[in-house]
Amino acid sequence: MSTAGRNLKYLRKLRGWTQEEFSAKLHIKRSLLGAYEEERAEPRIEVLETVSEIFKLTLDELLRTELGETKGGSYLAKRRAQKLAAGSNEITFVPVKAAAGYLAGYSDPEYIDELNTFTLPMLSPGTYRAFEIVGDSMLPTPSGSIIIGEITGNIEDVKSNQTYIIVSRNEGIVYKRIMKTGRSKGKLTLVSDNTAYQPYTVNTNDILEIWKANMVISKVNVQPRWDVNQLANVVSSLQDQVATLKNKIN
Repeated sequence: MSTAGRNLKYLRKLRGWTQEEFSAKLHIKRSLLGAYEEERAEPRIEVLETVSEIFKLTLDELLRTELGETKGGSYLAKRRAQKLAAGSNEITFVPVKAAAGYLAGYSDPEYIDELNTFTLPMLSPGTYRAFEIVGDSMLPTPSGSIIIGEITGNIEDVKSNQTYIIVSRNEGIVYKRIMKTGRSKGKLTLVSDNTAYQPYTVNTNDILEIWKANMVISKVNVQPRWDVNQLANVVSSLQDQVATLKNKIN
């Protein structure tokens, strides 16, 4: 009996993939995946390595552990419960390339469990998520920064003029400053720190999640290094400009 084959079938159904879709991700023929799932063949090690990469599982878990439903619940559900009980304050990271998938899977524990995580010792206990942002609308916060947000359970808890990650059906994932006004019921005004961008409103009914910005992680700016020849050229250019100005004044 192939534990690995049963696990492949369980994981595929867990994500709602057809055999055609899953086999494409594994770079194998659909018929071969069918043979694995029906336990007519043992999955090759390179296939299991790809599966372990997709689902963040070890080879030992795929080969030796029944991941499907048991009397005590599924193995993956137990693993998530252990993570929560440990209180390690794990931060799930949502990179730009995962933004589209996040809009569909933000409330799916199985999807969230597949994303990479990290921890920061300075954060107090809470529920955090990290989002990668791109663009210059929130300058001086540079493009490519990671915004670590703490979940805001109720829109009423949102504070005006504070920065948040807003996840909405129409706008996707954006990092903005929220302005609350009594005149716009059922709407929030989103403002960019870069004044070149105009404020706009979103309907609160379209908002899926709001994460209060807690920390910003960005790359250290690389300062240009000057060599002696460059400095000499700059000084020479300045001297020429001064000489020209003197001539004009005289």
